[in-house]
Amino acid sequence: MHFIVKIFSEITLKSPPLRKCLVKRLRQNLSVLLDNVDDSIKVKSDWDRIEVYSKHSTEVMAAETAKVLSCTPGIANFSKVQPHEMGDLEHIYQKTLSVWSDQLAGKTFVVRVRRHGKHEFNSMEIERYVGSGLSTHTENAGVKLKNPDVTVRLEIKNDDLYVVQQQTPGLGGFPIGSQEPVLSLVSGGFDSTVSSYLMIKRGLRTHYCFFNLGGVAHEAAVKEVVYFLWNKFSSSHRVKFVTVNFEPVVNEIVQNVKSSHMGVVLKRMMLRAATQIADEMNIQALVTGEAVAQVSSQTLTNLAVIDSSTDKLVLRPLIVMDKGDIIDHSRKIGTENFSASIPEYCGVISVKPTTCASEEKVAGEEANFDMAVLDAAVADKKVQLIDRVVDDLLREGNGPVVKQVAEPGPNSVVIDIRHPDEEELRPLLRKGCLADIEVLKIPFFSLNTRLAKLDKHTEYLLYCQKGVMSTLHSAHLKDDGFINVGVYRPEK
Repeated sequence: MHFIVKIFSEITLKSPPLRKCLVKRLRQNLSVLLDNVDDSIKVKSDWDRIEVYSKHSTEVMAAETAKVLSCTPGIANFSKVQPHEMGDLEHIYQKTLSVWSDQLAGKTFVVRVRRHGKHEFNSMEIERYVGSGLSTHTENAGVKLKNPDVTVRLEIKNDDLYVVQQQTPGLGGFPIGSQEPVLSLVSGGFDSTVSSYLMIKRGLRTHYCFFNLGGVAHEAAVKEVVYFLWNKFSSSHRVKFVTVNFEPVVNEIVQNVKSSHMGVVLKRMMLRAATQIADEMNIQALVTGEAVAQVSSQTLTNLAVIDSSTDKLVLRPLIVMDKGDIIDHSRKIGTENFSASIPEYCGVISVKPTTCASEEKVAGEEANFDMAVLDAAVADKKVQLIDRVVDDLLREGNGPVVKQVAEPGPNSVVIDIRHPDEEELRPLLRKGCLADIEVLKIPFFSLNTRLAKLDKHTEYLLYCQKGVMSTLHSAHLKDDGFINVGVYRPEK
């Protein structure tokens, strides 16, 4: 297994010292992530690229490595290659033919070469020689220099030849940890998850702050989508998940603030609370998912009044995006099904909400608000590392909330809730204790719509690779009345 990783173009434009630091950070991030795939994987950086390779690879290892590379910020694209020692033109052609002989049937193609170092021939001569050979000895549809069906790529660096088997686009952006940290205000919906992703992609270590308005079920659902986002795109760095029970704050607003100003005041209280938390975490900027004119509180006038409640920089990466574009983005990054299943907890519903709040009127309304309620909510916050968000679901008093089972009983049903791509990559083999057990394949994002069809008196054991998603969904099932539910965790 061998991959060549190309650095995001904006990194290559930086000054040499900064570029060196960014490439080093990316290499370190990949080393951390790929060590979780297999400790035999090596990561080596060069001026303009990073090489990822292992001498003891399998198809599963290669597929999981490609998945990591496709989700790591800082990468423009990466190529799976076959490495060879450099030779003459015939040698280059033969190595290329061994990879592409069966893939050009009925297709137009072109050969493209990237070459570094001194050689007896130039890049164009290699392209002509290899192209002529492939044209003659494969069942192709001809050479086409513009818009071919297939581009055969070769990388040559000094005495090394790399025949590219497949090239895949990366996320772009900057490596996680190369920019300052931020605190993202998340609700679990489309907007806050996409805005958090865009911060991650830009290299900002993104911590999360959740203002709970809907109880345990709301908190568990938000933890699920945030864990997914972190695990997929930024797990090279541990971050924190902060939960603040905001129901007392909402009650205070409902009782003491005019209906027309409730939405603006609620947002200001959230920013005030987030500011206190950010100060404790030494974070300089807050992130929200607001977009201009999406709701009444998000006019330019109202946003200015909301921002005046904090001295922190407030970043709004979605500020001019349409709702449809935001949902499309959530679909692309894999959070759409999570966000679609989370109920909307508005906190307060204003009658004829103001779209043109003024500092004076808002200050007058807030004079009736007991700020001790806000301070108490912040003081009672719960702070967890993101990779430990299920800990509170595993314990209630001294006993487990969600039981974990290593060997299912004869009347149990195992539900594999992994994404179809992951399930295909690492199939759950029905052997040993699973030989006679019914196994259902229901991806996590389909569970909510298929719960009603399941027998609530059957023992269901949910399975995923690390046990996080299965634990969270088991908690949901228990809340929905499924008595016999647990997590299938086979012993390694």
